[in-house]
Amino acid sequence: MKAIVLLACMLVAGCASLNSVQKSELEAMRLSDSGVYVEEKNTGTATALGFLPGVGSFYTRQYALGVVDLLLWPLSIFWDPIAGYEGAQNINYTLSKQRAKRMLTQELADLESQLDSKTITDEQYRRDEKKIRLKYMFE
Repeated sequence: MKAIVLLACMLVAGCASLNSVQKSELEAMRLSDSGVYVEEKNTGTATALGFLPGVGSFYTRQYALGVVDLLLWPLSIFWDPIAGYEGAQNINYTLSKQRAKRMLTQELADLESQLDSKTITDEQYRRDEKKIRLKYMFE
């Protein structure tokens, strides 16, 4: 029975991990000077808190896993630091992607209003639109 619960916890912990493309995007957002990257949850803190009963999972909003970690502590120290790290990465990725989308939308709307008010030409609009879109491509 404990083996089944342990396996289930490890599978749940793996659900929060980013794939390789998402990890690359997150790193590109972090290194970019665009101001897109959001670090709401610190991965080091999440990892360290994973050694306390359920705290790493609660820190990264994985409440069900946190309860299981509490119940299975001290065994949970084998997976909760990893789950905390990956959960923090997932939160930061999601929030950074949302912020990039908002910033892209706003910049394109500003550019379109410049075109509407005849402040820029159609050619300038197309050139600037391409630059803006490239600015927010992190793949």
